[in-house]
Amino acid sequence: MINLSEYKSSYKHPNIFKRLCWLFISILIFENGIPFPSRFKIWILNLFGSNVSKNVVIKPNVKIKYPSLLEIGENSWIGEHVWIDNLGYVKIGCNCCISQGAYLLTGNHNYKKTTFDLIVKNIEIKNGAWVGAKAVVCPGVTINEHAVLAVGSIANNDLQKNCIYQGNPATLKKIRVIE
Repeated sequence: MINLSEYKSSYKHPNIFKRLCWLFISILIFENGIPFPSRFKIWILNLFGSNVSKNVVIKPNVKIKYPSLLEIGENSWIGEHVWIDNLGYVKIGCNCCISQGAYLLTGNHNYKKTTFDLIVKNIEIKNGAWVGAKAVVCPGVTINEHAVLAVGSIANNDLQKNCIYQGNPATLKKIRVIE
C-alpha cells in the first residue's frame, strides 16, 4: 500500500532565491497572454541558465519549470500553452516545433514502492522533429530527427527518425516524407 507520509524527495531544487525570482519572472513574462518579443524571452531564459539559440520563437502562455535544465536549438518554435515540466534536462534541437498545449514531462513516481519515489529522466527532441498540439512526451523519451508525434498522442518510448507516430501509446503510423 502507498504511504505518502513516507515520501522523501530526492530531487535537489535550485537556490530558493533564484527559484523565487524565476517564478516571479515566469508569471510576469512567460505564463500570460502578453506577446513579449521572443528575443526578450530568450535573453531572460539564458540569464537563468538556459542555452537557447537565436531565432527561437516562444509564444505566450509557456510554462518552464527550471530554465537551467533547458536547451533549445536555432529556429525552433514553442507554441502557446506548452508546459516544459523539466525536473530533468530537456534538449530541443534545431528547427523543431513544439505545438500548442504540448506537455514535456521529465518526472514520474515509482508506483511499486510504498514511498512513491520520484523518478527523473531527460528528454531529447532532435533536429526537425514536431510535437503536435496537446501531445505528451514522457520521461526518458528521445524523439529522433524529423519524427512527428501527432496531435493528442502520448510518447512513452523513443520515436524513430522520419516517422509519424499517433495514439496512446504512440505507435508508428507511416514514414514522413519531406519534399
